Amino acid sequence: MTPTPRPVRRSLPWLLAGLSMIGPFSIDAVFPAFPLIGERFGVDSAGLQQMISVYLITYAVMSLFHGAISDSIGRKPVIVTGMVVYAMASAGAALSTSYTMLLTCRALQGMCAGAGLVVGRAVVRDSLEGAAAQQLMSRVMMIFSVAPVIAPIVGAQLLFLNGWHGIFWVLMGFTLMLAVALVLYLDESHPPAARTPFHPGTLIRGYVSFGQDRPFWPLLISCTVNFAGLFLYISSAPHIVRDLLHLSAQGFPWLFLPVVAGLVCGAWMSGRLASRRSVAFTVNLGYASLLLACALHLLMALITREPVLPWSMLPLVLHGVGVQLAFPTLTLLLLDRFPHRRGGASSVQAFCSLLLCAIVAGVLSPLLSGHMLYLALGASVLTVIGWFSWRWYQKLTRCPPVAQTPSSVVETEWETEITEPR
Repeated sequence: MTPTPRPVRRSLPWLLAGLSMIGPFSIDAVFPAFPLIGERFGVDSAGLQQMISVYLITYAVMSLFHGAISDSIGRKPVIVTGMVVYAMASAGAALSTSYTMLLTCRALQGMCAGAGLVVGRAVVRDSLEGAAAQQLMSRVMMIFSVAPVIAPIVGAQLLFLNGWHGIFWVLMGFTLMLAVALVLYLDESHPPAARTPFHPGTLIRGYVSFGQDRPFWPLLISCTVNFAGLFLYISSAPHIVRDLLHLSAQGFPWLFLPVVAGLVCGAWMSGRLASRRSVAFTVNLGYASLLLACALHLLMALITREPVLPWSMLPLVLHGVGVQLAFPTLTLLLLDRFPHRRGGASSVQAFCSLLLCAIVAGVLSPLLSGHMLYLALGASVLTVIGWFSWRWYQKLTRCPPVAQTPSSVVETEWETEITEPR
């Protein structure tokens, strides 16, 4: 049986939000520094985009292991170690003397950053049940939502102080302070009695068993593409702000403020709806907002040859609302398919999501960011895929409330095997 969740500290949402902010800061804060980095190392815009792709690829690959390791040795050691190594990688990036060294440090950052996001989601589900878990997830996402707008603004201001190096020094300082706070205030949510041995063979069999659970697939697809449409705009921010809007580095808030406003509003709505409306209602409302945002993006792109402020950016508010309404619930439903291996399930979801984001940043963004219509079409395709996947899941199950999900999950043979004493 799943252990009864322990009482949580009031600091937990703030700690988890801090961990979630690492990802946006690692990506968005460097956008204003692209021209300086390109000039320093002689790299064109396509090469600079690899700073995002390399980070996301290593983030995705290591995400397959963070959750499984935390299932074996506990959540806290994995998170704290990840933050300390991330801080060291940030220092290395600030001291880089070549673009190869900078990309290597970015790869190391990606390998460690996932420890907070992936394992943090498992901590939420370890600590709370049902509507309370959804509310905590929504609170974390609400706090996390300020990161995308703060990151490019902070990055732009740091250019006046210490150039692009200062961005990485700030990332180092932030993660070191976060590591200290985690040591002092984060309680271990995965006790030794609930832990499972970490073996490569067991890990592979576990991931194979995930694929044998039919409802797991539509949930995985829906979770994976849920954010990808919005991320297409976020990863294309340098092109949108500089080439389409013809603004300086100080113009990034024109894109990020609508995104954050939508994310914060959606997270608040998700928390309010957690104990009032069904899971299906919340996710359907989220996708209705996403589809409406895509329709407005397409309409604005067809009406105007070039983006017009603020109207061309306002649909991003609805896009952010939709993401935050759907994502917390979809994530909890996915984790609850395998209550004894929530870390592993979170790893698989994070891997797929980050791999898709790497493709979006490294392939789709360079191809589509030359015109707002192309971006709108790309985001619309991704959103429609997520919507059909959600409908597929509803056909396979009647989408019970989160609080009822654990009793209906499929307990696989490999879970029984690794939890029984030998």
